[in-house]
Amino acid sequence: MSLRDDCFLLTFASQKKSVCHAPKSYGTYTPDMFDHLQRKWKASGLQVLLILCTFAIGGSLTGYAGKKIMNVLDIEQQWLWVVVYIIIITILWPVAVLLVSIFFGQFRFFAGYLRKIGKRMGFGKGAMKSENPEIQSQK
Repeated sequence: MSLRDDCFLLTFASQKKSVCHAPKSYGTYTPDMFDHLQRKWKASGLQVLLILCTFAIGGSLTGYAGKKIMNVLDIEQQWLWVVVYIIIITILWPVAVLLVSIFFGQFRFFAGYLRKIGKRMGFGKGAMKSENPEIQSQK
């Protein structure tokens, strides 16, 4: 595989990929990334834009609400403050994203997205079932 001067070879998990650096231009999006998200999410260009806006506004809303809640709790110890903040953010984020997705018309996408994340984390239907039949037969 021959590479241009501004490219390098990326090897990860037995996949080889040539990565080229485009000339630096700030404030623009990468069309390849946008196209990749369209294919991955099976969404139109407008839907991808609405999904990204939902992620941004939902995340900002989560941070804002989390700070307000932490001010009410008035925790003095720094380590405890960080732990409680992470727990609060983890609980608030899915709720905030679902609420914002309603206004952007992307509720169906985010409901499925959060369901998929929940399954990966071990929540939801069938999450506790083992895929190994030997383990199931021993129960």
